[in-house]
Amino acid sequence: MGPADLDRVMAIAASLRETPGWPRLAYMSAITPDAVPRRVALVAEAPGEIIGFVIGSLVASQAELESIAVDRAAQRKGIGAALLKALVNEAGLASVDEILLEVRASNRKALYLYGRAGFAEVGRRPGYYLDPTEDAVLMRLPMRGK
Repeated sequence: MGPADLDRVMAIAASLRETPGWPRLAYMSAITPDAVPRRVALVAEAPGEIIGFVIGSLVASQAELESIAVDRAAQRKGIGAALLKALVNEAGLASVDEILLEVRASNRKALYLYGRAGFAEVGRRPGYYLDPTEDAVLMRLPMRGK
């Protein structure tokens, strides 16, 4: 992901209820090479346009999936799984021990995607999300053997 990608990335994020409503500055921070924490920010492209993105942070021995989104018209084609796999690969290159994430309890598509990738539920944060209020499901992917 680079600066020229941000308008499209933000448009995808804004079009999906499940995606965090980050301001432009947050996306800029994700692509700043010397930002702390260090981040991995990747895009998926179809001919001529960005159709998805993933952002994760790397802190010591942990990575956190911060945001992943695929344009509604490109969903159900394996793009989310490919983005997730690319993030897992980058985390592996950074020698992290685990990848963590949180997801709305009602986001069945995301829960399925993460489960297929090997993430397991490790807890919940009651009432974490607002509008509507609901629990966050905490998930973990151990990286040993990946």
